[in-house]
Amino acid sequence: MAGSSRSQIIQRKKRIQELIKSAYSSDKDNNYLSQFPTFQHYNNNNNNGLSVLLESGRGDKLSSSLKQYIQNLLKVNMEGPFGAEWPEEEKEKHREMSSPEALYIFVYNAPSTPDNVKASIIGFVHYRFTIEEEIPVLYVYELQLEPAYQGKGLGKFLMQLVEQIACKNSMGAVVLTVQKRNTSAIKFYLNKLRYNISAISPSKVYQLMGVVGEEKSYEILCKTFDHEAKAVLEESGST
Repeated sequence: MAGSSRSQIIQRKKRIQELIKSAYSSDKDNNYLSQFPTFQHYNNNNNNGLSVLLESGRGDKLSSSLKQYIQNLLKVNMEGPFGAEWPEEEKEKHREMSSPEALYIFVYNAPSTPDNVKASIIGFVHYRFTIEEEIPVLYVYELQLEPAYQGKGLGKFLMQLVEQIACKNSMGAVVLTVQKRNTSAIKFYLNKLRYNISAISPSKVYQLMGVVGEEKSYEILCKTFDHEAKAVLEESGST
């Protein structure tokens, strides 16, 4: 029985690793969005005719101008929520930015010209395929939009695309980290998108362990797509 159980564990780990490998290989041509034609454009006539185009990207193929844009927007949006932690966090985000595992969705403001020339970039999503608690997941590292384009439905649209990407690649969940100080982001994910505070989030882990006086500055949120992921990432340790 022990040998059989060990074999099952090995096979499961192998299957998960193959899922992750397959998810990355499906983007080998850096044209991920071609699989989701309805998500390549976003139009919202209720917000002054907001129209955007989306493009795929990879961390190891970023131009110097894109790297600079990412750094600048991260500083604008995240320096406040991170507070005193920002200088160290900024260094970490800079290291993460160019990783070959980093996948991007770049958001461009679409001009209303006949030739549909691409205009300026207004935001991006940085995500990866990885493993959390032996569950294959799509982890959203960043969802960043310029302040002028926030609150127009674009963030929800991008997260719906991310969830489609996760499901198409047989990921068990979408997972992300959000700073507690970033109350608008927490409300966005919990209320608008119906994410949950994950069982692996520090607040839940400390509560389960009966730890008093310890607190982290962030929560881990998730949306699960199958029973196994739900049991591990949402319900583990719940009463």
